[in-house]
Amino acid sequence: MKFTRFLALAAFALPVFAYAHPGHEGHELTWDFTSGATHPLLGWDHLLAMIAVGLWAAQLGGRSRWLVPISFVTVMILGAALGQDGLALPGLEQGIAASLFVLGLLIATTTKLSAPASMVIVGAFALFHGMAHGTEMPATASGLNYGLGFIVTTIFLHATGLGLGSALKNHATTARLAGSAVAIAGAAAFVL
Repeated sequence: MKFTRFLALAAFALPVFAYAHPGHEGHELTWDFTSGATHPLLGWDHLLAMIAVGLWAAQLGGRSRWLVPISFVTVMILGAALGQDGLALPGLEQGIAASLFVLGLLIATTTKLSAPASMVIVGAFALFHGMAHGTEMPATASGLNYGLGFIVTTIFLHATGLGLGSALKNHATTARLAGSAVAIAGAAAFVL
């Protein structure tokens, strides 16, 4: 059943990839979506953070499994809109690095917080990630299509983290090692 859903999603995405090069009518709209969709995948900091959100949400369990990722996506959209309008938080890159470090520690220590507290934590980090998406959007891109692209990818990465978290439920040591690796990447990002 899961493989069938994957195939359906892949079939839905094929038209985007088929028109991902110049020369097609409506190319700009498709290119904007594709550009937005690849942005979180090409930045290792975004990629790790978004998977980590899903992994931590899986560890939290209960309603947090969906409330935490929804919180991230919602605040990320707000941050992207603010970033696109030219607002920039000081320490944007440090905020992204901190998201990796803190999320990694939360996963490594299997910290369980209430759903509202967890939503506030990931929401704060989502603001930094969203602003980065908004400020790095190409000037010629359609904000809506670019935004839809990185929103879809973010949801996919959160789902990947949730899946990993569920798969590692009986392998606490592996989950803790994964969290430690994310925290180390966050510490390294402060230096880079």
